[in-house]
Amino acid sequence: MSEKVFNVLFLCTGNSARSVMSEGLLSVLGKGRFRTFSAGSKPNGRVNPHAIALLNEIGYDTSGLRSKSWTEFEGPDAPQMDIIITVCGNAAGEVCPMWPGHPATAHWGYEDPHGTTEAEERASFVKIFAQIKRRVEFLVSLPDSKLEHLALKTSLDEIGARPA
Repeated sequence: MSEKVFNVLFLCTGNSARSVMSEGLLSVLGKGRFRTFSAGSKPNGRVNPHAIALLNEIGYDTSGLRSKSWTEFEGPDAPQMDIIITVCGNAAGEVCPMWPGHPATAHWGYEDPHGTTEAEERASFVKIFAQIKRRVEFLVSLPDSKLEHLALKTSLDEIGARPA
């Protein structure tokens, strides 16, 4: 296994559900190989309780989770990202900041989890969580040679093209 730890930033507009679930899943399933972050272009100020509950179930420490802006990752003191993945259509279509180091980027779209009743909303979150988990499992299964910069972009796009 490579000694390099890859910094991965998941982006969504509100940074309240899909990006946060992606951050937690990759952190847990990546077993130290990835350092994960999430942010939003227009953070809504709170992480959805369903996202928190699902992350708690897999053992991810949610105590420090908060909805935050991607501007926190632009400054000179911010960690340099190796990979940036948008997880909602709105964030994919927005003009993103110029990230230092020219990280590999990809779009892994997921529908916005929602429901008209509490049970429907929970079921929607469980469904999207499972879709994210499948793609994250593909990412963590990649050999080191596929995580090198040029090969990584192709690998990320292939994962994003798979059915969620």
